[in-house]
Amino acid sequence: MRVFYLSHPQIALDRQVPVPRWGLNHQGRLRLEAALSMSWHRKITRIVSSTESKAMETAAHFAEAKSLPLTAFPELHENDRSATGFLPPEEFEAVADAFFAHPDKSIRGWEPARRAQARVIAAVGQVLDGHETGDVLICGHGGVGTLLMLSLAGKPISRDADQPAGGGNLFAFDPESRALLFGWTPLEEMPPL
Repeated sequence: MRVFYLSHPQIALDRQVPVPRWGLNHQGRLRLEAALSMSWHRKITRIVSSTESKAMETAAHFAEAKSLPLTAFPELHENDRSATGFLPPEEFEAVADAFFAHPDKSIRGWEPARRAQARVIAAVGQVLDGHETGDVLICGHGGVGTLLMLSLAGKPISRDADQPAGGGNLFAFDPESRALLFGWTPLEEMPPL
């Protein structure tokens, strides 16, 4: 049994829409469609997602293809950045750098990294509580996904482990030992499992 954590792929950025309600763009949907021909997800028996639109759309893609129910877990959301809302890319990257560099501080009103990490770890624990057979797919976000992966690897919070640009990356871990099986890997580069 394995747990796959998948970050949503490319999004349709819209300054007029709150960030949690952004969906996927055409390229993101194409990447998900291509992933259906791969074998890494063949043993998945449970699919869960953050309640943010882009993650739900990602999870729904697999749930529909595999005829599995989709369970939403609100606490799997990305780090709370509502204090700033949309930021232009260069400014966003600078604030994200500070978010990872100062994990106990709220940078410009963002949820502190350590708090976001504790929240996502607890949410994943709830997801896995009582799950006994088959692989699990958790669809979420790059920021909290990186924080979860760092915890599983026993490493301090750092942006050095951030996912490759564009999203649509996954990592896997053993649900019993919580040992990381592999780190961020783009969907297109997943070897057969």
